Amino acid sequence: MRLAQFPRVALGHFPTPLEPMDRLSEMLGGPRLWVKRDDCTGLSSGGNKTRKLEYLMADAQQKGADTIITQGATQSNHARQTAAAAAKLGMGCHILLEDRTGSNDDNYIMNGNVLLDRLHGATVSKRSGGTDMNAEMERLADSLQQDGKTPYIIPGGGSNPIGALGYVNCARELVEQASGMGLKIDALVHATGSSGTQAGLVAGLAAIESDIHLLGIGVRAPQEKQEGMVFDLAQKTAAFLGMPDDIARSSVRANCDYVGPGYGLPTDGMIAALKLLAQTEGLLFDPVYSGKGLDGLIDLTRKGYFDGMSNVVFTHTGGSAALFGYPETFDLPGYSS
Repeated sequence: MRLAQFPRVALGHFPTPLEPMDRLSEMLGGPRLWVKRDDCTGLSSGGNKTRKLEYLMADAQQKGADTIITQGATQSNHARQTAAAAAKLGMGCHILLEDRTGSNDDNYIMNGNVLLDRLHGATVSKRSGGTDMNAEMERLADSLQQDGKTPYIIPGGGSNPIGALGYVNCARELVEQASGMGLKIDALVHATGSSGTQAGLVAGLAAIESDIHLLGIGVRAPQEKQEGMVFDLAQKTAAFLGMPDDIARSSVRANCDYVGPGYGLPTDGMIAALKLLAQTEGLLFDPVYSGKGLDGLIDLTRKGYFDGMSNVVFTHTGGSAALFGYPETFDLPGYSS
């Protein structure tokens, strides 16, 4: 794996911790559960997009960009980390946020990640649900070029072969980390949405010939569409790396039973999972992405999906800032007397 050939700028704290979740494991009675703490990457409260941005922002610098454009849903973790990366590197940043939930709640549209986008100095504008966001970014780039800027467009989630390199590298990091601890990982579980994280892991595990069972828990699309997106990007990422062998279609697995009514819309399982981890492991997850992935991990453990396995790792992709956009969702008690 020749990752060193690609430009990379240091933005995060790596390797991120790999920790056991023993109270959760005891409660569920399945394999020993671990968490890969990619919420600890350090950039603007952390998250999985930092790994992708190390490669994407380096490519932007190499191409002489002075302005970054990207897009996401209203409470996008990717948008927040992109705004922070642009600030750190002295670039302008324009964020386009798509309304995928229809919520007009002030906390949802102004607090959480949206607050942090603005705090990092990004220009933030809103688009209605169903908008062609790629076309909107291209139009904005044309306008900025006419103003003398040199824009660089990052796709939603940082999910292209350049961004996926961050999780190719994470696969290597995790396996080396586990080996140093004397730990054999049987399965790796994570939330999957724009597909870059899973595609990078698929390509990375293939490159090091790992037999770890990789499972994405979908947060947006139906299974066939989700697996198709991941497989397509994993193949492109492998080709970008110059890997000699094709990616096996069987290595791409997504369970999309935990999406609920739609992207960014709360589910009872997500709410229960977030409360459980907060109150047993002291860990905070997000309601859009990692929370639904966690719901899948817990439910599948209870159903015996991981029976026969000894160690299962959940990749914590960060995003707890989004909790402040959903304060009424968790129906928490007030002050006690």
